[in-house]
Amino acid sequence: MAAPEAKNALTRGLGGFSLALGAAQLTAPRAVARLVGADPEGRTPTLMRLMGAREVAAGAGILARPRPAGWLWARVAGDALDLLLLDAAVVRASRSRPRLFAAMGLVAGAAAADVVEATRLSRVAAHETAEGAIHVRKAVTVNRSAEEAYGFWRDLGNLPRFMAHLESVQETPEGLTRWRASGPFGSVEWDAEIVQDRHGELLSWRTLPGADVDSSGSVGFVATPGGRSTEVVVELEYRPPAGGIGAAIAKLAGEDPPTQLADDLRRFKQVLETGEIARSDGTPHGHELTQHLFGQLRQRPARPAGGTRTTTGGGAR
Repeated sequence: MAAPEAKNALTRGLGGFSLALGAAQLTAPRAVARLVGADPEGRTPTLMRLMGAREVAAGAGILARPRPAGWLWARVAGDALDLLLLDAAVVRASRSRPRLFAAMGLVAGAAAADVVEATRLSRVAAHETAEGAIHVRKAVTVNRSAEEAYGFWRDLGNLPRFMAHLESVQETPEGLTRWRASGPFGSVEWDAEIVQDRHGELLSWRTLPGADVDSSGSVGFVATPGGRSTEVVVELEYRPPAGGIGAAIAKLAGEDPPTQLADDLRRFKQVLETGEIARSDGTPHGHELTQHLFGQLRQRPARPAGGTRTTTGGGAR
C-alpha cells in the first residue's frame, strides 16, 4: 500500500499538471492544437482556450482543496469530454491521425490516474473501512417523540416516501424484508433481515447472502431532554457492486452516499413534521440530474410559515 505522502504527491501532481496544461492551452492554443494533431484554425483556438480555462480552474481547486474530491471528479468529466473531441477530430483528420491517437492515449492515462485518486479521496471522505466497505453516519433532530419517529420508520412501507432512490420495501411472511431501489444503471433488489428491534429505541438490519447489495445499517432514536424532539441517527455500511470501480462510476452518475443520506433524513424530518416534502419555488422539479436519473419525490410548493399542514399516519400534528 502506498504511503500517505505518495498519495498526497499524486494529488498535487495532478493539480500541477492540470494548471500547466491549462496555461499552455490558454496562451498558445494553436501550438497545442498542432501538437496533438488537431486543425489549428477555425473554432479550434477558442475551444482550446475554453478547455484551458477548465483545466486551470480544476488544477487550482485540486491544489487549494483536494478533499473532498469534487475537483478531481471534474477533471474526470473533462477527460471524458476531451476524448470525445479527439475522437471527432480523428474522423475529420487524415495525415495527423497518429498524433491524435497518441493524444488520446495520454488523455486516457491521465483519466485513469484521476479516477484512481478521486476514488481514494472519496473513500476517505465516506469513511471506508479496512475491509473495503463504505461507512456513512448521519443524524437529524425531528420535532416528534422517539415513539412517533420509531413508529413511522418501523412501518417500512413509509421509507420510499423520503428515500429518493428506494422504490419499495415489503415484509415477507417469513419475517424478512424485500427491498427494491433505483440506480444509475437500473433497479436492484435484495432481501434483508431485521437484526435488532427495540421499540422506540433502535432498528437494525442486514442483507442476506447473495444479495445484489451487501449492506447493513441501523437507525437509533434518542429522545432529547423533555422528550419533545428526537435525534435520529442512521449508520450504513455497504460494499458497492463491482467494488471501487462501481463506486467511481456511481460517483460520476451523481451517486454520493453521505449526501444522499443527509437528503433522505432532511425529507424524513419534513414528512414526519408536516406530512409532506417541501421544495423550493426556484427548483420546482428538483435537481435536473437527479430528476433525469431517478425521478423526483412528490413535493409541494414552498409556502409562508403558518400555512396549512397535513398530518402523517405516524401521528405528526
